[in-house]
Amino acid sequence: MKQDIGLTGKRVLITGASSGLGQHFARTCALEGAAVAIAARRTDRLEHLVHELNDLGASDAIPIALDVSNEASVEDAVNEAVSGLGGLDVLVNNAGTARDGSPLNQSADDFDAVMSVNLRGVWLMAVACGNHWREERRPGVIVNIASILGLRVGSGVAAYAVSKAGVVQMTKALALDLARHDIRVNALAPGYFETEINAGFFDTAHGQKMIERIPMRRIGNFEDLNGPFLLLASDASRYMTGSVIPVDGGHLLSSL
Repeated sequence: MKQDIGLTGKRVLITGASSGLGQHFARTCALEGAAVAIAARRTDRLEHLVHELNDLGASDAIPIALDVSNEASVEDAVNEAVSGLGGLDVLVNNAGTARDGSPLNQSADDFDAVMSVNLRGVWLMAVACGNHWREERRPGVIVNIASILGLRVGSGVAAYAVSKAGVVQMTKALALDLARHDIRVNALAPGYFETEINAGFFDTAHGQKMIERIPMRRIGNFEDLNGPFLLLASDASRYMTGSVIPVDGGHLLSSL
């Protein structure tokens, strides 16, 4: 039996879509036939991406201003996505931020800033979309973007690692509680990919040493996420919920 891993006819809301993985997921969804709502704080970047998505076939792509740490902004964004797309089928919780360095050199405000976006924002978006689907008596799909740092730790990224560990556990907890409403919740845990946050790091001596610890001896290309992402976002994973899929070139397998 052929499995449909595409997104034709699906309506997808992507947070943190102004750069990096969010932009890539938006392009992937457009190429796979989805109607896409792209949301971020940096709305100036969204306008250009909308035109690009139009060219890829998503003629009804819409930009939405969103601060995932603000409850009112989240509610407004979900309502705007539902109205603009004529409904909603998939939420991609991608928005994230980081503060690098020793926790001894960071303030409580630094910690709160990371948790507000990476953890609270994921919760607020999931709850808002979950309530919409429950009220509409429709199934829903949530794909959370976690990290391998939520499964094992690295130095200099304590707050980020804690937040992503929370996303991993939240994925499982939400999956358990929302299954009765026909809402599936799964997560991707990417390894190291070059983004705006870490641009240039992998060219440094420390970055090269990190690559040497990856069994496949390279960082990821965004396209390496396509298969796992489409699996979780599409009906091909219809009997999966609470799963966390690492996509890391085997990095988690590195010897201790």
